[in-house]
Amino acid sequence: MVKTASKKEPVYTRVPGPNSRDLIATEAEYVAPGLQRIAQLAEVAMVEGHGCTLVDADGNEYLDFFAGVAVASLGHSHPRFVAALSRQLEKLTVGSFTNEPRTALLKLLAELAPGALQRTQLYSGGAEAVEAAIRLAKSYTKKFEVVGFWGGFHGKTGGVMGLIGDEWKQKWGPLAPGTHLVPYADCYRCPFKLTHPDCGLFCVDFIRKSLKTTTAGAVAAIIVEPMQGTAGNVIPPAEFLPAVAQIAREQDALLIVDEMITGFGRTGSMFGCDHTDTQPDIMTIGKGFGSGFPVTGLMSSDEITASYPFAKPSSSSSSYGGNPLASTAALTTVETILDEELVANSQRVGAVLLRELRNLQNKYEFIGDVRGSGLLIGMDLVKDRGTKEPLPSKVTEQIFRAAFRRGLLLMAYFARVRINPPLVLSETEARDGVAILDEVFAEVARSGSYRQ
Repeated sequence: MVKTASKKEPVYTRVPGPNSRDLIATEAEYVAPGLQRIAQLAEVAMVEGHGCTLVDADGNEYLDFFAGVAVASLGHSHPRFVAALSRQLEKLTVGSFTNEPRTALLKLLAELAPGALQRTQLYSGGAEAVEAAIRLAKSYTKKFEVVGFWGGFHGKTGGVMGLIGDEWKQKWGPLAPGTHLVPYADCYRCPFKLTHPDCGLFCVDFIRKSLKTTTAGAVAAIIVEPMQGTAGNVIPPAEFLPAVAQIAREQDALLIVDEMITGFGRTGSMFGCDHTDTQPDIMTIGKGFGSGFPVTGLMSSDEITASYPFAKPSSSSSSYGGNPLASTAALTTVETILDEELVANSQRVGAVLLRELRNLQNKYEFIGDVRGSGLLIGMDLVKDRGTKEPLPSKVTEQIFRAAFRRGLLLMAYFARVRINPPLVLSETEARDGVAILDEVFAEVARSGSYRQ
């Protein structure tokens, strides 16, 4: 089990400090626009990290509730992770030949995965793995349409951009044909203005009707996140994912469950689909799977992965996928998650964090909703609980900066706050983070800025 950390030291200098400002000014002369919003708002240069703590170029420390968007599952500079990659760096780093770490990794994944998912192909980026999963579904079904969800996110490359379930995909030109989007069970912001469970999962009935009237009757796959990350860490009702699986069967399509964010302990189970015992036909994995190293993959069955043209030589491969260094990173991460019982830690500490945040909800009227599973937690910040009108960005960005100045890093710059700390988070660190949020929210309440 992870050890309880001592109380975090406070920030030491003004944020951003002079060293961060100098580094950022130099980089700004060369870096192209489009950096992550969280980096633009933080305005610091990070130089090191240990466990759940990040340190900037001026020595300021931050409790990390971000984890690189749920990537740093083992936290930062985990000794076992550092040692394993250091050893492999001295041996071999590139190439698609069979190697010992990849063989061990593939065997371990087959033991952990749900259902008949015994075959894995490895990649280096999330969108790359999702595109491969879609190609696999098309190879197996010989059909060409793909169904995704409102609020969904599966990457930014051309093949999956049409599956982005919000306006972000606008103004990028033609999207991949044969792509359809249907409502997700986002119960706090139900698009039909209904209330669960009285709604009887009306969204599922709507999906069935939508597919009958909007598709060409050639659905190869339905791709779904068991819990939506980018949309705001949305937790659907337990019956939603099994219902989607049933719709996939009715369509004679494959069910692709995207576990990029939810996999490997993030939600308090090994995989997000485990909560409802839903067995995917294809599963995509990544992010926390490599604890910061860019390694992703897809998993499926013997029968499905044997499909042509996916199974042709070089047809499903990747130059970087499964190289010895990437395989070592993923193998070490998964083994550490198992050995240190981090799935159980995610469940236990996540429950503490969720309870403490709900206490804040009872205290501050601008917290409209708090939801979570394991260490995947979301909050909605609203101007009014009745109308659920989101807090404007000028207020949420102030909340982000106020928390950051106090030494807490989290995705609080939108009205839908996402909390994804490393899986090694202790109960003490969880309470420390909530204490900082309490200070920030008290400041917001006193100022009355949320009403403006």
